[in-house]
Amino acid sequence: MTEFKVAKREEDRVSVLELKGYLDAHTAPKLEEALQQLLNTQRYDIVVNCRDLSYISSAGLGVFMAFIEDVRKHEGDIKLTNMSSKVYNVFDLLGFPLLYEIFKDEQEAVGRFCDKGKKPAPPTL
Repeated sequence: MTEFKVAKREEDRVSVLELKGYLDAHTAPKLEEALQQLLNTQRYDIVVNCRDLSYISSAGLGVFMAFIEDVRKHEGDIKLTNMSSKVYNVFDLLGFPLLYEIFKDEQEAVGRFCDKGKKPAPPTL
């Protein structure tokens, strides 16, 4: 059986999920459960750190697609970070960079959420 873990932590008002191992049809329910828990507690600003994700199948990608509409309906988003080139290529092949913001660094993704609530500075004369 393939090994897969999801660790959850909070960064400011952003929930970070750290994925580790193989995300496939057998392990996808663990990610579904973690995302559902976030929605149940009204946590809609989500960063998924893929630093230790070594493999993702179409079933794993399907989990992201299953949740993105509900997350965005509540003015949140799912941002992806720290992908290996192998994992990124799977996301890229299926057009995910058009649907999701993908960052090299987790802090950059968290920062993007933190900037969301700020109003732009008024223009200076």
